[in-house]
Amino acid sequence: MCDEDRVTADFIEAGVSGPVVMLIHSSVAGARQWRRLMDDLKDRFRLRAVYLYGYGKTPPWSKARPQTLLDQAKLVASALPPGADEVYLVGHSFGGSVAMNTAKLLGARVTKLVLLETNPFYLLAQNGRLEALAEAMALRDQVKKFGALGQWAAAAEIFANYWGGAGTWQATPPERRAVFAEALKPNFFEWDAMNETTSIEQWAAILPQATLLVTDPGTVAPIREIAQIMKRFCPPWTHVEVSGAGHMAPLTQPERINPIVASFLSN
Repeated sequence: MCDEDRVTADFIEAGVSGPVVMLIHSSVAGARQWRRLMDDLKDRFRLRAVYLYGYGKTPPWSKARPQTLLDQAKLVASALPPGADEVYLVGHSFGGSVAMNTAKLLGARVTKLVLLETNPFYLLAQNGRLEALAEAMALRDQVKKFGALGQWAAAAEIFANYWGGAGTWQATPPERRAVFAEALKPNFFEWDAMNETTSIEQWAAILPQATLLVTDPGTVAPIREIAQIMKRFCPPWTHVEVSGAGHMAPLTQPERINPIVASFLSN
């Protein structure tokens, strides 16, 4: 429960002992994207996969002001088990941006951080990567436009084909399309949370040196260029490339991603 907002964060959990690992899902996916990783790690860690605003039983964003990454970070922090003095964070895509801000919020309690294709698009603006920024903002504008009109199927088609590759929506069964379109609704507010001002130099000082960044070198331009910025300014981190995995690899190719995450958290 967040004292400030009285919002209850829904989560699923596994494991009973060891360091606490908080898992933060990507847009649309929900906490169940981590089921396989949780099965892999439950004998070594205490795991909680949090549902962000609008997912699972966590209520949707309802405030009149724009959502911030700090709002999401406080939600994640509210789901920590009592007495969790050593915390590992794992985040995918938007969940990676939330994980960064959760690490900032919790400070020294976070000793390991895993960022999978993380999406802090504001770093593109700060570092002159304007073409990649424009690509991300074009996607934002489509989600905002069709979402405001209530045309979520149209927004979902654009979103799915961007992150999953051309033809993703067409290959999705009709019953799954309806579920996907409904799950996209929280993303309308998540784009507002990209109005962040922390610089990459500040992140390099704030985040633990025991940070793992995993990307596909052939991923979409905004994510690829964010990874380039992080590699330049955060050399102590562990930078791993998984060629051909795609942005959605934590969901579509867990057999490639999960061993990398498990090894980093265990060593």
